[in-house]
Amino acid sequence: MAAVGNQQLQLPVFSKKELKVYLKRLDLVHLPVAGNKYFKLKYNLEKAQKEGYHTLLTFGGSYSNHILATAQAGKKAGMQTIGLIRGDELAEIWEDNPTLKAASEAGMRLIFLSRAEYRNKTDRSFIENLEKDLGKFYLLPEGGTNRLAVLGCKEILTPDDSKFEYICCPLGTGGTLAGLVNSSEEGQSVLGFASLKGHNFQEDIRKFTSGENWKMVADYHFGGYARISEQLISFINNFHKDTGIPLDPVYTGKMMYGLTDLAERDYFPRGTSILAIHTGGLQGIAGMNILLKKKNLPLLGL
Repeated sequence: MAAVGNQQLQLPVFSKKELKVYLKRLDLVHLPVAGNKYFKLKYNLEKAQKEGYHTLLTFGGSYSNHILATAQAGKKAGMQTIGLIRGDELAEIWEDNPTLKAASEAGMRLIFLSRAEYRNKTDRSFIENLEKDLGKFYLLPEGGTNRLAVLGCKEILTPDDSKFEYICCPLGTGGTLAGLVNSSEEGQSVLGFASLKGHNFQEDIRKFTSGENWKMVADYHFGGYARISEQLISFINNFHKDTGIPLDPVYTGKMMYGLTDLAERDYFPRGTSILAIHTGGLQGIAGMNILLKKKNLPLLGL
């Protein structure tokens, strides 16, 4: 994969505060697995193939980037894929869901679980029963974060990125942030913008890094995972208009909203250089617009 470029963001707030802000455009990675998911799946796929697995199995919600990325990666690698989806009520209507439909078209077998069943996704006996029913598979956790995923995410930063004083990324399961911390240079600070409300990321992230140069920013989740407001919709649409860069509403959109707000509040000293990571997830816009239309809210532009 060719190196991903960093695009400078020419926004008035950054000029006013004398900040040099760049966005690493992982959304432009098309292999066909876009964004940070390419890095999270890279070494897991290598291990699965090396150990003779022919099937990938994972878990996710109805609009999961990870579900679709696993389906696409598996198809490219010539492997079968199984997605266990949260919500058995989706079994009759999944074809109306653009994420699940795309995953199915990429060859993924979809199995719908009740929310009670889904909570067993990390239980050993539950996994063993799945193997009895479905055969041997390589297990990828929900969201894709494990040690091999973190190893892959170390490769997001390049030597040229050592000039930045801050590295900012969205925070979902913590794998991308842990990888960035592990590859960051002395003197760099890593900020993770949480997309979940009230989650203890400290414990999750410390499983994968001993680095101390990171901090969670918990003020821009907009009510929780996949929650969105008219204020965030307006920000994302205006950002796209001003920069030409689309943002997803679950991860990168919230991070960029938070980053611009912190800049306005003088969180960063003047002259600071900042690199933000666009983790992709643009496939989720179509699904979010379906939900927004039902709520009579403005839609996200593409």
